[in-house]
Parts: sequence; C-alpha cells; structure tokens
Amino acid sequence: MNVMTARSARKIIHLDMDAFYASVEQRDNPELRGKPLAVGGAAARGVAAAASYEAREFGVRSAMPSVTAARKCPELIFVKPRFEVYRAVSQQIREIFAEYTPLIEPLSLDEAYLDVTENLKGMPIATEIALEIRANIKAVTGLNASAGISYNKFLAKMASDLNKPNGQAVITPKNGPSFVQGLAVKKFHGVGPATAEKMHRLGIETGADLKSKSLQFLTENFGKSGPYFYGIARGIDERPVRPDRIRKSVGAEDTFVDDIDDLALATTELKPLAEKVWSHCQAKSISGKTVTVKIKYSDFTQATRSRTGTSPVTGIAEIMEAASTLLATVYPFKRPVRLLGVTLSSLTNDETEHDEEQPQLDLAL
Repeated sequence: MNVMTARSARKIIHLDMDAFYASVEQRDNPELRGKPLAVGGAAARGVAAAASYEAREFGVRSAMPSVTAARKCPELIFVKPRFEVYRAVSQQIREIFAEYTPLIEPLSLDEAYLDVTENLKGMPIATEIALEIRANIKAVTGLNASAGISYNKFLAKMASDLNKPNGQAVITPKNGPSFVQGLAVKKFHGVGPATAEKMHRLGIETGADLKSKSLQFLTENFGKSGPYFYGIARGIDERPVRPDRIRKSVGAEDTFVDDIDDLALATTELKPLAEKVWSHCQAKSISGKTVTVKIKYSDFTQATRSRTGTSPVTGIAEIMEAASTLLATVYPFKRPVRLLGVTLSSLTNDETEHDEEQPQLDLAL
C-alpha cells in the first residue's frame, strides 16, 4: 500500500471542548454568562487556568499570571476551580466518545483523538460522526465542542482550531500538504516557542520552508524530532491513536503565597503534593520508581533532584521519605522558595502497550 493510500484510509477526529473550565462555570452559574471569566486564583501569585471567550477578547489566556489577566481586563471575574466537577463532565464526554469507537486517546480532561475509521455505528463519513458527537455532548452536558477531522493526528489537531468556537473543519488528503506548506511553523502543534525560535534562526518560517530541508538537516538540528518534522511538512503523520497510552510521569506542584526559607516548613508543604500524586496513582493502578522534587526560587531560577529506587513505591510514606531527603540536599536554599513540585516517573502498571496498527478502510471524510 503506498503512502497516500495508507494515509487517506484513516479517519481521525480531534475533539476539543470550548473554554472548558470557564464554560462549565458559566453553565452552572447563570450570573457569569456573557461576562469575562477566569478560572483560577486572583491572588498576586495566582494563575488563570482557563479563560472564557469574553475574557479572551481582552487578551486573557490560560496559564497567564492573574495580575496580568486583571490588568488586561479590569472587569475580569475570578472563579475558584472545581476539578471534581470538570472530571465528572469529562467522564460524561468520554462515555459519548465510547459509543462510536474504542480508539480514544485522551490528551486532557477537555480534548481527545478518536480513530473512527472502523466505528461502532458503521457510519462512513467522519464529518457526520463529529457533528453527531458534538450534538450529543451539547445535549448531555450543555457545553459546546469543536472538532477537526483529517487523515492523521497532526492535521486533525490543526483543523479543530480553524472554526472555534462551536465549529468543525476538515482537512482532506488532497489539501493536507498544501495546508501545511502555507502555515507558519510557530502555529504547528508540537512546535513550542523555543523550537519555533530555533527554526526562525535556521530560516524556517513556514511549512514550505520546513519541507525544503532534508531529513538529515532536520535530524542534525532537532534530534529525535527531526523525522517527525520532516513528515508533517509533507502532511504525513503515521502516529496511531493510542487508547492505552501510558503516562510518563505523575506530578503536582504548588506556588506559595509567601516565599519559604525554612527547611521544616518546606518539607511540610511536600505532603499534600505527595498525597495528590499517590491519589492519582491509586486511581490508575500505577506506581513508579523515580521521585523528583522541583524547587523554584524567588528569582524564578529552579533546580530538580531525583532518586530512583529498585522497585516501585508503595505509598505516600515512601514518596515523602524520598522527596524530603532530596529537598534537604539543596538546603540552605540559595534563595527563598516560591514553588515546590513532586513527580513520580518510571511508571509501571499491569497493562502493556499495543503497537499493532488498527485495520484501515478507504472511507470518505
């Protein structure tokens, strides 16, 4: 089977909820509807975890410091996040996905890839599946979702942004390569600011510029990502939708209201982080061998310390013992500490990943 036939056979949908956290809050509180809203803390060190579309008109974005968000939008309303509610709504959405395909790869609470090449409803047109899923999400949750449909994950992800909010777009095998060539590389999913800047220094501004570079050039300059960039510049992305994708790490962190310069107090702050990490591990029936502590100082410089055991940890006490020992290695602190994080990696569970490609049919998008 040639490359184009293999690529055109797959039908991939990227579903992305519109301003998910903020939309849930506006759904549940009518007084917030139509108003600029940020989910997060309003304190000096708070961060906007999400912003409503009304807030985005003022330039407010997710992950923006709260003080910056408030400066951009003086009328901004801050709402404390309710992650247990967001998780419950996310589960409702995933149950809708599961009515169509078992091949679901969640990226977060509010977005996922679906491979609907062979789907449970026998529907031949992926755009119609996306329309139906979005309608069901609206009926069940009252929320809007956007979708991108294409023959691979990269282009499906790019397509889902084209008609946001509450819309969808399709990129076909015929127009995929030309779509990529005209796109600025800084807008490519998977190309962060640092990589975009490096590409800029190398004279790569667009997909066409990227396509002009050889595989050897891209591998020499971008290492393991080189072959991926070489492929997407041509509209090629062979990554399968992986419903059994295993996380590489589980972590939690916290920014303090006041900087900490005392080891005992800092060690105490590790406990709720360890509890969050282990709670997630228990829910997913996983564990890990490597404990890492992240320390961010008042001047925003940071350090990490890690320790790997011979076997996976079995509880909070082991995480705390490792984390507190690691934290003590950087004491006395070179600056007061503004943030601590705890991560568990080298994860293990009873499941194994499956590398086989799913059978593909030549169906119309």
